[in-house]
Amino acid sequence: MSKFSELTRQSFSESDKKRDEGLTTPAGIVRYDDLSYGDYGNWNLLDVYRPKDKEGVKLPVIVSVHGGSWVYGDKEVYKYYCMSLAERGFAVVNFTYRLAPEYKFPASVEDTDNVLRWIYENADTYGLDTENVFAVGDSAGAHILGVYSNFLTNKDYAKKLMEYGLIKEPQDKISFRAIALNCGKYSMDEVDEANPDAKPILDDFLRNGGDEKEIDLVNVLKYITDGFPPSYIMTCYGDFLKKEAGKLISELEEEGVPFEYHFYGSKTEPLGHVFHCNVRLDAGQRCNDDECDFFRKYL
Repeated sequence: MSKFSELTRQSFSESDKKRDEGLTTPAGIVRYDDLSYGDYGNWNLLDVYRPKDKEGVKLPVIVSVHGGSWVYGDKEVYKYYCMSLAERGFAVVNFTYRLAPEYKFPASVEDTDNVLRWIYENADTYGLDTENVFAVGDSAGAHILGVYSNFLTNKDYAKKLMEYGLIKEPQDKISFRAIALNCGKYSMDEVDEANPDAKPILDDFLRNGGDEKEIDLVNVLKYITDGFPPSYIMTCYGDFLKKEAGKLISELEEEGVPFEYHFYGSKTEPLGHVFHCNVRLDAGQRCNDDECDFFRKYL
């Protein structure tokens, strides 16, 4: 593991613990915790959160793909954010996936696919409406969600990904009504100006350290087609990845994919990267309301 990734895990963990200190499960939420969806033990666990007052009702689903620079994070870090989404009337699936460098790309995408397969197989048990499946992803999670959405909607790309190492073919029955891509990174053909030392992550994340073929393969922008899910694109003042949103929007416009773009905060009221995960923040709650309203348009 690179020193950069070690420091990322340490600093992100400290920040997230401080953000969520003192939070508890909302009174109106029922939790189903630590459900296994794959073969990799604690790496392959998920939670399902539902509103208590919707018992016996099949609910539209939001799948959360957490961020963390591909090397950090799990479902525990995202549980309060995900439960706040469930309070808005959704069944929310919050999962842990295999991280780099212990597991190289496309392990995180493969785990995302296995979570979706689990949802369709266990829909009756947990009241999941598979006709209305949505997803949110932020930062590295937005990248993973973008890659996975291309896998589901671009047959040529799916073939390339399977040749590289993804084991299973996409299932026709699996699809997203719409997705939300928050403060995301969508290509890796240049190192972030804000993080010039971040290049070692490529060595941790990619099998060959980011050779030409790999950089092409993880480029979400290149493989978007008109079948890509309708998308809510979000960034904010203070997000070091805010320029990425414009690149994504250009490709969505080119392919005619429906989308909404939202920019939060201002120079006088900066918010920062993935601010929406902070359930104590008014702007975060407003953003999450906006995203859920966007999803409801596609029910």
